[in-house]
Amino acid sequence: MNPQAKDQGTPAPAPPLLSLQGVEVVYERVIVALRGVSLTVPRGSIVALLGANGAGKTTTLKAASRLLAAERGEVVAGEIHFDGQPVAGLSANRLVERGVSQVLEGRHCFTHLTVEDNLRLGGFVRKPSRGELTASLERVYTRFPRLKQKRRSLAGLASGGEQQMVAIGRALMANPRLVLLDEPSMGLAPIVVQEIFEAVRELNQQDGVSFLLAEQNAAIALRHAHHALVLETGRVVLEGSAQALRARDDVQRFYLGDSEAGRRPFIDSHHVRDFHALHA
Repeated sequence: MNPQAKDQGTPAPAPPLLSLQGVEVVYERVIVALRGVSLTVPRGSIVALLGANGAGKTTTLKAASRLLAAERGEVVAGEIHFDGQPVAGLSANRLVERGVSQVLEGRHCFTHLTVEDNLRLGGFVRKPSRGELTASLERVYTRFPRLKQKRRSLAGLASGGEQQMVAIGRALMANPRLVLLDEPSMGLAPIVVQEIFEAVRELNQQDGVSFLLAEQNAAIALRHAHHALVLETGRVVLEGSAQALRARDDVQRFYLGDSEAGRRPFIDSHHVRDFHALHA
């Protein structure tokens, strides 16, 4: 058999849903926030970005969702692709139409609107029929039953956990294939955090929604993610399967423990030097 003929009959593998290659971001044309960040989000996966404040997690998400311009930031090098197509030149709303939704850090509900009106706003980008909008609302209420009980209440009167559910639910109303989720556990009680991450897991496993989530709570992020990356000062200093990172002593010390070593920058460890040597 002609090997070339065999190769021609083999379909090419699908590209990752999201891909960043060598991305550098600058704010105000001066402040370098990302330095050559590369990552992929395979279809149907949950990928976690770990790191302290200022590590570059939020900037990575906003680069992928085309929201940097609002903060005078720009991608100055590298490429970003969604579903195999470059996102450069696309507006944020066009990217939402293609299947990318971001949940910003801090929840950002419209406090003077009801919970249900907040959710409805997320669905209008699709220009749905009344029946489609109702069906989308019911799917959100299935994931977050608490919101159905509060649907007529002002979002500003909801608890922090309920507001986070509203923000995630509003993103889901656009029927995204990829959700960029920024610090979902921030300021919330552990039981609420667990409820939110269980919803993320169900959306991923049952509905096939992919997630790229930025999170300081490494313990819960690594329990639910398939793959994870550690960012520090705008660089990826460690990456691997979530299971492998959970098992590493250095990750345990720096992100899951409270040792003296954990107070030093992660990038100082010999493990990070090993990582760069392996990927040089």
